[in-house]
Amino acid sequence: MIVTTAPMPSERVLAQARRLADELSAAYVQRRSSSVRKLLERSGDGRAIVVTDREIRFYDGDEAPPLFFHPSMAFIRVKRLRKGESDPLLDLSGCRPGDTVIDCTAGMAADSLVFSYAVGTAGTVVALESEPILCALVREGLSAYESGLEDVNDAMRRIKMICREHGQYLAEQPDNSADIVYFDPMFRQPILESSAIGAFRSIANMDALTTEVVEQAKRVARRTVIMKEHQGSGEYERLGFEKRHINTSKIAYGVIHVD
Repeated sequence: MIVTTAPMPSERVLAQARRLADELSAAYVQRRSSSVRKLLERSGDGRAIVVTDREIRFYDGDEAPPLFFHPSMAFIRVKRLRKGESDPLLDLSGCRPGDTVIDCTAGMAADSLVFSYAVGTAGTVVALESEPILCALVREGLSAYESGLEDVNDAMRRIKMICREHGQYLAEQPDNSADIVYFDPMFRQPILESSAIGAFRSIANMDALTTEVVEQAKRVARRTVIMKEHQGSGEYERLGFEKRHINTSKIAYGVIHVD
């Protein structure tokens, strides 16, 4: 994989690209007049990160569109919260202002953003992502994305994005040190397939949760361990979750109350 920039980059973009190349053990390549297609051919594995003034784009081959950070549906959910509406994830987890939440499978940090807005300035959201490319992409996006709403921007900036495997991280945490521990493992039965989803899956951790990790989560959580999965999944029963909130989007939440 290589890391490069948009044509005629600013000093800030150049510095960011070089920093990411070092972090990800990738080659930094000057863009000059090369097209993305040419750069992908030079990369060796058909993958490239392109840093621009607005965003960081991850390319996995030249056929699919690039992956970049966007709050997507989380932004809509937070706007509903701003109007005083409810959110099933917050209701089922019992999330309150000032809570400490560990999102063990951050992905694009959509649920982390909802949690961060809900816990407010007195709370803490730790978002764990085991895959370095995805973690860097999302971390940089959370730190720079402008939603047009100051309180939403603040919620993004407060998220503590950490590149760690969740089992290792949980094992290091003291008993009862978080209010909520959350899992959103990548669906092994895809709900939606598109080129963007495909690019995401190429750098996402597809491992199933283990019973050992769930036991660690129960030890760390003061109140709730919650999991989102495909509603037809057998993971709820296998891992000991009570299935709740089945809706038309084909997902459901599993809940374990530990308080």
